[in-house]
Amino acid sequence: MRAHSSATSPDTVTAGLALGALGVLAFSMSLPATRVAVHELDPWFVAFGRAVGAALLAGAYLRYVRAPRPTAAQWRRLSVVALGVVVGFPLFTSLALTTQTSAHGAVVVTVLPAMTAVFAVVRAGERPPAGFWIACAAGLVVVLGFLVLTGTARGALSPADLFLLAAVVLCGLGYAEGGALSRELGGARTISWALLLSLPVTVPITLAAAAARPPHAGPAAWSSFAYLTAVSMFLGFFAWYAGLARGGIARVGQIQLAQPVLTLLWSALLLHEPVTPTSLLAAVAVLACVALIQRIRSTPRAPSRSTPPEPFRSTPPEPFRSTPPEPPLGGKRRHSTLREPVRGGDNRVGERLSSGPRKPLE
Repeated sequence: MRAHSSATSPDTVTAGLALGALGVLAFSMSLPATRVAVHELDPWFVAFGRAVGAALLAGAYLRYVRAPRPTAAQWRRLSVVALGVVVGFPLFTSLALTTQTSAHGAVVVTVLPAMTAVFAVVRAGERPPAGFWIACAAGLVVVLGFLVLTGTARGALSPADLFLLAAVVLCGLGYAEGGALSRELGGARTISWALLLSLPVTVPITLAAAAARPPHAGPAAWSSFAYLTAVSMFLGFFAWYAGLARGGIARVGQIQLAQPVLTLLWSALLLHEPVTPTSLLAAVAVLACVALIQRIRSTPRAPSRSTPPEPFRSTPPEPFRSTPPEPPLGGKRRHSTLREPVRGGDNRVGERLSSGPRKPLE
């Protein structure tokens, strides 16, 4: 049995679901906080500056726990995590929310659980049924239809909508790869190493953005930036990746269904953004598609009739013979050098299979 198969135990799954719910709660504030931050700060500074700040926290954490360095293969996988959740998602959401509301972005991000499931399937090499892909396509069609109806006057997709779709694709990739890698490194170390790996990219862009447009903002913008740095980019991934590693990417990924609903709630309560009936209808439709995706994704495939599965062996294989070996032709039977187990005890590995009388040894 593989090392990560312990995720099927009830206690581990419960812990994974609880950690995943905590991560979703932390991420549900990301879009409203980004909306507030980019209102006064440069979006490039917000996207990469929070990654630099989170990397400083990550370096202190890794030094405190004395974490060993990842292997070469793990570094390659960490680069995928960094591309998705450290660079891609923060950058494209920051660019999109300079012109769009966080409530609008929440509807587009509703397809993120489906995208995470797609990358989990691709990475695991599984072959889901056709219904899985039909449900994925239906969810994408609903989102695209919503964007066309609520986009520009010409009914075309706006640049902000394209930025949000790119953010969803990259974030799903980073979630799936990071959740799988957390089984080896742990959730906290996975995001910490990914943040440090991104420093050669995030530091120059942050300095360039600060030089081009010196950051001047009020308490609300800086508080939102601090939340994005400490929670959305750092601490939230502690719980989220640990939950994916313990409870399984497909199982815990279902908790993401609550994230857009929470984001709409925060947008209405904190930012007083209008939540239109069209947004609610689109969110419900996409949630239905994603729920169908998760149901199909978690349904085990029936075994093939031509190749029946090997039954599970509950006892170890027989370590020694229960009968002495046959004597060679023309020779005498020798005494067996292997002792037979005591009959009548709990150990029945060596119990004789034949029902006839036992012949004494010569």
